[in-house]
Amino acid sequence: MAYTDIDKPDDYFNTVLYTGNATTNAITGVGFQPDLIWVKSRSAVSNSNLIDSVRGVKKHVSSSSTNAEDTEGGSNGLSSFDSDGFTWSGVNTGTGTVNASSTTYVGWSWLGGGTAVSNTDGSITSTVSANTTSGFSIVSWTGTGADGTVGHGLGTTPAMIITKARSAYGSDAWVVFHQKSWGNDGNGLALNNTASIYNRVSDLAGTGITAWSSSTFTINQGSATYLNNTSIPYIGYCWSEVKGYSKFGSYTGNGSADGTFIYTGFKPAFLLVKRTDTAGNWIIWDNKRNNDTPAGANYIDLLLYPNASDAEVDTGGAYFVDILSNGFKLRGTGADSNASGGTYIYMAFAENPFVTSTTNGSIPATAR
Repeated sequence: MAYTDIDKPDDYFNTVLYTGNATTNAITGVGFQPDLIWVKSRSAVSNSNLIDSVRGVKKHVSSSSTNAEDTEGGSNGLSSFDSDGFTWSGVNTGTGTVNASSTTYVGWSWLGGGTAVSNTDGSITSTVSANTTSGFSIVSWTGTGADGTVGHGLGTTPAMIITKARSAYGSDAWVVFHQKSWGNDGNGLALNNTASIYNRVSDLAGTGITAWSSSTFTINQGSATYLNNTSIPYIGYCWSEVKGYSKFGSYTGNGSADGTFIYTGFKPAFLLVKRTDTAGNWIIWDNKRNNDTPAGANYIDLLLYPNASDAEVDTGGAYFVDILSNGFKLRGTGADSNASGGTYIYMAFAENPFVTSTTNGSIPATAR
């Protein structure tokens, strides 16, 4: 039995830490040429930035803002996606800093399919960069103002889709759809705020993603502008679940330092968590940022809020998460991740599969 479909997760997802210098700054160590980079300042208050190869190096959107897409001019912003990372050519001046002098940053990178291609699987033609091995695609489309379907290129059904209007109605919220948690009812979450699940009918004016397949997702346009307003460009990031590499699910908190254990089938490198039954911050933990946990412990104690401009937070134990060889366990009692009876969704990517499936024999993972 194969325990994983991907033996080397860092061929498809990786986290790098770097310090800005306000001039040309080549960030290496990613291990591949990324198609999506999500950057957040650790040491300074600043909005996040998402840059992808489909929209181009100078185009930024922020997960902590409803602002329209920002296009960097002159020497500012990203200058290139490189074979082992990416290069900044100056200081970003729009949505948030990416390379300010002496400021520390984290960059989360995903490998897509490289050069985007036209996709006509749906009633709305999309432009797609898809990696079917790792279950990740970047999808761009122009709104039609009507119900329709959009091709995503994954070849498998998405588990999570994050979308944003890019211009004109760019002040609309990010909308997140997470199939493993609430199915195809079209309800969603906003990546840029703390709100609980939005109801498609009462909160989103009927707009939502209401069906998913191995080739398309279905948009019910309603009367809102979040997903498919006439002539407005949109961007979407789509993920499907890949055994031993990625997991998208939900859990219930218990309010205890001996918290809920969530099985993923791998040792996580990245965790995104959001409470859904009431308001709460989005939280990101990763395996490259850690601080003062007890010697020999598996805990990660530093977190970032992708919905806020806050610098990195050391919670002092309220949001400890224990990284294990086959999943993660909550060790803090903070309401944003482990309130008693609270419901949460998560997105996780692997550092190592629980057991590899190599020609040289299976190798089990260990905890941190």
